[in-house]
Amino acid sequence: MSLKSKANVVRRKLMHSLTHNIGKKSVGEMQKKSHNFKVNRVLISRPNHRLGNMLLITPLVQEIANTFPNCTIDLFVKGKITPIIFQNYPQVKNIIELPKKPLKDLSEYLKVWFSLKRTKYDLVINVEKGSSSGRISTIIPSADFKFYGDDFEELKDKYNDIEHIAKYPVYNFRRFLEVLNQKPLEGNVSVLDLKLSPTELNQGKQDLLKVTKNDSRKTIAFFTFATGAKCYSVEWWNDFYEKFYPKYSKEYNLIEILPVEDISQLERKLPTYYSKDVREIASLMANCELVVAADSGMMHLSSAALTPTIGLFSVTRTEVYAPYGNGSTFVDTEKQSQNDIIKAIDKILLND
Repeated sequence: MSLKSKANVVRRKLMHSLTHNIGKKSVGEMQKKSHNFKVNRVLISRPNHRLGNMLLITPLVQEIANTFPNCTIDLFVKGKITPIIFQNYPQVKNIIELPKKPLKDLSEYLKVWFSLKRTKYDLVINVEKGSSSGRISTIIPSADFKFYGDDFEELKDKYNDIEHIAKYPVYNFRRFLEVLNQKPLEGNVSVLDLKLSPTELNQGKQDLLKVTKNDSRKTIAFFTFATGAKCYSVEWWNDFYEKFYPKYSKEYNLIEILPVEDISQLERKLPTYYSKDVREIASLMANCELVVAADSGMMHLSSAALTPTIGLFSVTRTEVYAPYGNGSTFVDTEKQSQNDIIKAIDKILLND
């Protein structure tokens, strides 16, 4: 571990120890005024800059918008990706962005924090209970009702998918409403959704055709790259290529979607697609029959494009990060073989 990484670990532990009790006693106080519960303006806090983590809050944003149809939603985030993700969410009004690297722009960083005091909200929600910045950004704004993201222990026996990072904020929010004597929504948690427009989907279809040169066959796409230990080796992908290419190449278009780093773990054996625009990539994904992706933000992007997605996991916990909805599934390559990936592909194709 580098010196910078070690410093970040120490910083996170210190901040967690200082902030983990923020808001712990607030629920009882809010119950006393629950008869005045009315929500028109909401702030959701998820100060993170990663593509995957921001896509994973789209179910919560949908939940809030559906629970309070006339409300407006502000998002407190980090970096520049969030406006791109939520550009087709009409309820999202303002996106308050922390600089991705605060020490390089300290004055702007502090300015953003102070700006949280300017607006009176009816409800403030911290998405991730373990986020020190999230808890602090929940206590700063003026609001009658605040949810700090803490778990309700009784939900662990009620939902078998409570650990999923996109779902537990929704389940906890529903329970929070019940504690305040409000009626929450019921049913399944919404899927990740980028809300691609018809124009974007049509452009994705044209972009896909430029890659495949064939619109008479459906397309299976592969995203082979990931960061750190989540990235499968070139040798692993070459072995897998020898299994999937003979099986599917005569009936389907097979393509590889490249990361921003322009790296191909398949060594460009397949036709490739490259773009730095996540909505362009998602629009192309939406026109594919399915996407096989290493555990990454691009895996979640495929899910948010509403495309059946097979996530390949070897490090992170599938209970927390696996793609879901739209026929999506995962393969744990520590316990399962490449043949199991083929079986997962076949299952999706047969259910088409």
